[in-house]
Amino acid sequence: MTGINGHSRLVNWWSGAPLMSSRARDDLSHCHSQSQDVKMGVVASEIQFHVLAVDDSLIDRKLIERLLKTSSYQVTVVDSGVKALEFLGLLDDDNGSIDSISTSTTRNHHEVQVNLIITDYSMPGITGYDLLRKIKESTSLKNIPVVIMSSENVPSRINSCLEKGAQEFFLKPVQQSDVNKLRPHLLRGMA
Repeated sequence: MTGINGHSRLVNWWSGAPLMSSRARDDLSHCHSQSQDVKMGVVASEIQFHVLAVDDSLIDRKLIERLLKTSSYQVTVVDSGVKALEFLGLLDDDNGSIDSISTSTTRNHHEVQVNLIITDYSMPGITGYDLLRKIKESTSLKNIPVVIMSSENVPSRINSCLEKGAQEFFLKPVQQSDVNKLRPHLLRGMA
């Protein structure tokens, strides 16, 4: 039987429905699957995720900022846990103390959507662990993924951060392969 554009096609002799070999069916299924992946990839690539990077070391801040921007993230960098809390709206401007964490909005909360926070563990004042705790205790911020970085490979420290809710723990210097691990956490947050 001749089909579209003069090409022959196989049909089921009793129903007239087109026949398809199992190979052709598998190929079609694979193409459909790839099409879905491409659609999802297009959606994910059209969204620019915003990452707050926190590190007291200028060199480490510049490195993580460059790696994140290379991966097409919008990046805000701050040099302390206090500035991160201030940016997130968890710090009271009047007396420099940490606001009541149970409130979902605060006076100085930025209207900027932050999709992920990556922070150094060891910082003067408010450590990365303290920052993680405050974020996970906040009703409005607790679902934001937090990644901790450290130049020290201390298993008890790594475990305590992961138990408190950190999604990843990266050893410094952070590399592009580490940054590539962030996207699944961001995509999960969209679902």
